[in-house]
Amino acid sequence: MSAYLFVKLLHNLCFVYWLGGDLGTFYASRYVTRSDLSPQARSTALTIMMGCDQGPRFCMPLILPLGLQLAYMSGQWAVAPFWLWLAWGLCLAWFALVATLHFAHGKPFIPVLTRLDFYLRVVLIVGLLGLAGYALATNFILAADWLAIKLGIFALLVLCGLLIRMRLVAFGAAWGKLMAGDSSDSVNQTIHGSIASCRPFVYLIWLGLLANAAYGLHLIY
Repeated sequence: MSAYLFVKLLHNLCFVYWLGGDLGTFYASRYVTRSDLSPQARSTALTIMMGCDQGPRFCMPLILPLGLQLAYMSGQWAVAPFWLWLAWGLCLAWFALVATLHFAHGKPFIPVLTRLDFYLRVVLIVGLLGLAGYALATNFILAADWLAIKLGIFALLVLCGLLIRMRLVAFGAAWGKLMAGDSSDSVNQTIHGSIASCRPFVYLIWLGLLANAAYGLHLIY
């Protein structure tokens, strides 16, 4: 297996675990919102949901540098090697941040890292959309339009993830009340409504992933 094909395999695996993890998260969320289940059963469903969600969380910062590596190796990303290494360094730091947020859950420094992760994603969204737009307008940096489009779609996927996070703020407070013994209608309605409001963005993520896969396979030009 050549180095190019190995990187391509890793890139495809990130797509598989991202989409598959999202499907598992979506399915488990339906049990989290079911008021006819006991709080213990719903807590188990939430644990499964959060576990499935780690696949997309870990794959997101890895799929980007792998894609850029493929573009560089195929001559589609005409930049000095420094920029490729910089992309890898930033994305691996992002991956380490995501891993720390997962494995050090509950530590006192987690709120600070959570805010850092949020603003890092904002910077990435703006930067990648700007780069994709510039490449499409000038045919510079990225040799093929479909690569610029894939990069722009990726930025929009990150944006969808941020919007989901923002819509789950109310969920966290309501969930804490449920676990404390408050299973009132208002609490259940908040939990259900918060998760339901995220679903349009989940569908957009699935659509974006499928579109990027189609561009990568050259089904769309």
